[in-house]
Amino acid sequence: MGRILMFPATAIPVRARSARLLAGHVRHVARTALYTLPLALGCMLYGTPPAGAQVMDRDIGSAPSLLVSRPLPSHATRKTTVPPFSEPEAVAPNPVSKWLRRRGINFLVDNTNEFAGAITPPTRGSTPGFSNYKQGASNAGQYAMQLDMDWDKLAGWHGFATHMVTVGRYGTTANRMFGDWLNHASEDYGGGGNVVVHLVYAYGEETLLGGRLAIAAGRMAEISDFAASPLFCNFQNGSICGRPKGITDTNFAAGYPASTWGFRVRGRPARSVYVQTGLYPIENGIYQVFQHRTGFKFNGANIIGYAAPIETAWEPVFRHGTLPGHYKFGAQLFSTPQSDNYLDVNDAPYGLTGRKQKQHGASWSTWVMFDQRLLHYHDKDSGLTALSGVIYNDPRTSLRKYLVYTALLNRGAFRARPYDTMGFALTYTRIADGVTLAEQDMIDSGKRSSLPNHATGVQRDTVVMEANYAIHVMPGVIFTPLFEYYIHPNAQSNLRDAALLGFKSHIQLM
Repeated sequence: MGRILMFPATAIPVRARSARLLAGHVRHVARTALYTLPLALGCMLYGTPPAGAQVMDRDIGSAPSLLVSRPLPSHATRKTTVPPFSEPEAVAPNPVSKWLRRRGINFLVDNTNEFAGAITPPTRGSTPGFSNYKQGASNAGQYAMQLDMDWDKLAGWHGFATHMVTVGRYGTTANRMFGDWLNHASEDYGGGGNVVVHLVYAYGEETLLGGRLAIAAGRMAEISDFAASPLFCNFQNGSICGRPKGITDTNFAAGYPASTWGFRVRGRPARSVYVQTGLYPIENGIYQVFQHRTGFKFNGANIIGYAAPIETAWEPVFRHGTLPGHYKFGAQLFSTPQSDNYLDVNDAPYGLTGRKQKQHGASWSTWVMFDQRLLHYHDKDSGLTALSGVIYNDPRTSLRKYLVYTALLNRGAFRARPYDTMGFALTYTRIADGVTLAEQDMIDSGKRSSLPNHATGVQRDTVVMEANYAIHVMPGVIFTPLFEYYIHPNAQSNLRDAALLGFKSHIQLM
């Protein structure tokens, strides 16, 4: 670049030595201008980039779990204020966004894209259903918008804020190529199908007593507040991102991007302890395209019961604030009839009799979860963090009897790459005994084509593993190459284990 502006010595009436000096000076000026002009223009157009860095813990939709996971400050007051909004690093941190944020309006736009390709051939044979499995690749993703409004700044309503998220989803899942329907290889698949605009949630929240009490109501995703963690979506596979799949085992637990009318109250009796509960109407077919394709169905005509979760947590911070942890215990009750996995109305095996399944008036699920930073490096958000948890569901009515997960996240291990994150996750899912027995009965009696859950064989258990490396490419941009491995896809031993290579990208536009 320094040779672009060259002047022949004969064009300047000075000595050769002076000409060389002048040419060198001109090259230096040109080089400096070429290097600094883009930066200067960027600063003029977009302002100074923020100090933080974009990580997958802070994407759109993680705000509820981020608020849950934030303990009170050590010197908290009782002043009624709105907790600070999420402000992730963006590609275009323009001055308009900053001007709006200072006045109480937080507007975010991002895109997440997930690619996965099977590198192992699928199971083939004469068994019904196998002919649909084809080795290949798929792509799925979503674009999302988030609007947070601080009504304290806007209208003087102390402690009150509203939150709204919409998404558009596209693509399909790679799982259709090797027969798994329990844990999608791309988390951004499903939840209402491909749709231009889907309302995820829209609710108001009043924060009182300096954060010690928070009350929320509106269209809410229950599993964004309960059994949630912003760390889950450092991974791509659906067994752990956006929540461990076992917690939404039924069609009644509203998890992102599905929402329902809801009410939630959270209290903090101590700085590092909270207790929360809520009430969420159960809407039949909440994940079905025909019912909630856009998420804007508000009339509640299909409410068939209620979900009542409760959760308590201890959130210690060890070693002078550098090693935070979160330890959660919770349960939820579903007050709607659900079918028995094995028995019919006469308490006989329905897989043999063909009669309607027995109905139970209520069901439940429980969970124990924790995450703990074990090591801290140089940066505030860096370090080695361990995650683990167990979800145990009502074995009479649930497909997944229990799910166990464990994961490691190592961020900032290399000083030159402070925001890069290495991750490894493993989930084990055990299918309820009644489901296994019923499917065996159906196969023995020649009813293989009637198996539930997209099964082509008996379902027992499955393991999903993922290893990835999230690269902080530039402000607001993360590229994550990854590897996934499925043992017993769809919890079936008659399906060949599947290996996949994937690529996840996240771009925070503003």
